[in-house]
Amino acid sequence: MALDQPPRELARRILHKGAVGSYGLCDVELPDGQRTTLVVLAHPGAAAVVPFLDARRIVMLRQYRHAIGGVIWEIPAGKLDAGEAPELCALRELREETGYSAGRLVRSGEILTAPGFTDERIHLFCAYDLTPGSATPEPNESLELHEVELAEALAMVERGEIIDAKTIVGLMHAARAVGLRA
Repeated sequence: MALDQPPRELARRILHKGAVGSYGLCDVELPDGQRTTLVVLAHPGAAAVVPFLDARRIVMLRQYRHAIGGVIWEIPAGKLDAGEAPELCALRELREETGYSAGRLVRSGEILTAPGFTDERIHLFCAYDLTPGSATPEPNESLELHEVELAEALAMVERGEIIDAKTIVGLMHAARAVGLRA
């Protein structure tokens, strides 16, 4: 069996198209010849950013997320607009959610969020040389800003207080960027 060969898509049925992408069913032939139907959310991708106030302190969000029924710790992030470069999305989301503008943005990695059912890819960045401004969150965003020591954010991950995957990976990459052990 050649797993490096992509499955052959036989048919795709879009069941719903909305703000986060299109949801549907794909009939595929897998590399081993087996045929099956897969549920797929086609997503435009996203960007997330760890904003550094200085070498030790970052900006984090506590944000209400209806899908999980509560508030979680996150780094600023959002969905790519049509045709938007991940770097521009990261800068836009940073400005909208925190009010800060970055003088310098450095790519730190990327993650696949849930490859069993979506192609969503989140591009990760670190932002430096921040200039404060006014936040303009979307009407559906309920969030508050917090200045947190990066070392404390990593300890929060260890204690299970930060459970958002993009945030955990973003913090690990940020720690590596400034020479902290994650």
